[in-house]
Amino acid sequence: MFGGISIWQLLIVLVIVILLFGTKRLKSLGSDLGSAVKGFKNSVSDEPVVEDKTDEKKDAEFVETNKEKVKKD
Repeated sequence: MFGGISIWQLLIVLVIVILLFGTKRLKSLGSDLGSAVKGFKNSVSDEPVVEDKTDEKKDAEFVETNKEKVKKD
């Protein structure tokens, strides 16, 4: 399929990566990679792009609510 790699071999590699890094770490790595690619595309294009800060606000609210939950426990 992909140069001699079957779907089962890809699934085994995926399971090993999830076991090594965990889902939270992979999610943060994926979002960091996505923002890096977006930044690269924006720097290559000639048009100025306005960034949307709504995701950062949601993340900050999520962190604050989790801090409150931990304090209660």
